[in-house]
Amino acid sequence: MSGVRSQLLIPTAEPFFFPGGQTGVLLVHGFTGSPKEMRWMGEYLSAQGHTVLGVRLAGHATRPEDMVRMRWQDWLASVEDGWHLLNGMTQQVFLAGLSMGGALALLFASRYPAAGVVAMSTPYDLPADPRLPFIKVLRWVVPRVAKGPPDWRNLEAAKDHVDYPAYPTRAIAELRDLLAAMRAALPEVKAPVLLVHSRDDTGVDPANMQQIFERLGSQDKQMLFVEDCGHVVTREPQRQRIFQEAADFIQRVQPAYP
Repeated sequence: MSGVRSQLLIPTAEPFFFPGGQTGVLLVHGFTGSPKEMRWMGEYLSAQGHTVLGVRLAGHATRPEDMVRMRWQDWLASVEDGWHLLNGMTQQVFLAGLSMGGALALLFASRYPAAGVVAMSTPYDLPADPRLPFIKVLRWVVPRVAKGPPDWRNLEAAKDHVDYPAYPTRAIAELRDLLAAMRAALPEVKAPVLLVHSRDDTGVDPANMQQIFERLGSQDKQMLFVEDCGHVVTREPQRQRIFQEAADFIQRVQPAYP
């Protein structure tokens, strides 16, 4: 029975797909989060005529125990699966990711021909912590790490937000290793990139955006700071501006298709 329960998705956290035109957009949620974080953005881009897929990363939106079994390569494989699905029905695929989803999108773009990347609230590295080198061992003593105080501005969205209540310690080690792989790959990202970060983000320091920007290999790259938003900018008060900026970025970069 436990094996069956581990596959049940949290209600409202399902992946989503909106068919549309010849430009595909793959939306990637964040660490311990769910596709719901990206759904409003997906609906907005779908209304612009794009084909949109919001993927669920392996081990997410079910139980924290499921996440412990996953490695960062499994999360990247979830992105790869989504890209291949969209690539089979559109002429080009953009990626838009939130937090760890942004890191996955950038790493993916260093390996595959992405049309462009929108990376929001994306970490360059984890904050310095003397426990990090020993995190895989510490998991046996401290299986979960409490999350910090929420930084939501949209309190209504916070009420029905879907994520795990704590960080599985083993998964933190995978996030650390994923970010190391992303940092090494940034010079290989040649696709256009739009970086977005809130100045009020207490989950990932806004200084991370500048670090990513400086190391990107793309010649077409830009940064957008927003305010009055916490970490999950796709569900915060400035989300409409972010969605429009992302849509404008896609419109500018994409070639014209009949």
